[in-house]
Amino acid sequence: MKIKDLRNNFVASLSELYGIEEARSFFYLLSENKLGLRRIDIALVLEKVMSKDVLRYFEEAQSRLLNQEPIQYILGNTEFYGLMFQVNKNVLIPRQETEELVDWIIKDCQNRISNKSLKILDIGTGSGCIAISLAKTIEGAEVFAIDVSEKAIEVAKQNAQSNNVDIQFVHQDILKVDTLNENFDIIVSNPPYVRELEKKEIKPNVLDNEPDIALFVSDQDPLVFYRKITELAKESLAVDGMLYFEINQYLGFETKKMIQEFGYTSVDLRKDIYDNDRMIKAGYM
Repeated sequence: MKIKDLRNNFVASLSELYGIEEARSFFYLLSENKLGLRRIDIALVLEKVMSKDVLRYFEEAQSRLLNQEPIQYILGNTEFYGLMFQVNKNVLIPRQETEELVDWIIKDCQNRISNKSLKILDIGTGSGCIAISLAKTIEGAEVFAIDVSEKAIEVAKQNAQSNNVDIQFVHQDILKVDTLNENFDIIVSNPPYVRELEKKEIKPNVLDNEPDIALFVSDQDPLVFYRKITELAKESLAVDGMLYFEINQYLGFETKKMIQEFGYTSVDLRKDIYDNDRMIKAGYM
């Protein structure tokens, strides 16, 4: 089969579910991943005959996409903050909103008056995208990362190695921790925050594939992770340290109020690019 026919058949099979443009984008992502051919390259080799191995690769990807498995898991990687990260079903797929949180932290660090090296803790690291992006971008930072999932930490360690950064990973359930034992200049977390009642809003490709443990909290206590981390941070932030969260867009006011009740005097709630309450920065300044 020629590559032009492979492309046409692949797009046609997926267009009803995803639309033509997204189906095409999947084909070009897979082509670059498997063949090393970008979209512009394919236009020059439309008559090239594909091997059986390539055809099997696209057939398998097509089947997985028809089952609404995320393209990132099929590729085995995704880009975040200009870096490549391995991803699988043991970790959430990094999202644009989290890039905005990372960018906020980095810009704040660039504006710091002190030149001392920073000690950073990422709680619930998953793929390691936050911790690794900060370690890669903030010169001299000493970065620690915690996660309750050993399998997630395995993925994060691989990502740290492939991105050439040194991070101290700890397998730990933050809800069972009484103290962080060290002081940090920055504590950041993107913990589980989707309530069970919001499951109806979640697309099947997320609901059926990404790890529940990293997504959902009970309707009765949706701020359980935020409360615990805020409490721990109160004792473990350096004098001019800052606490950063990615948050549930529907609970911005409640999350900010809870943090203020712990005595934080500076709490900044920020919207994401989609105009949803998405990030909080808290400190004592």
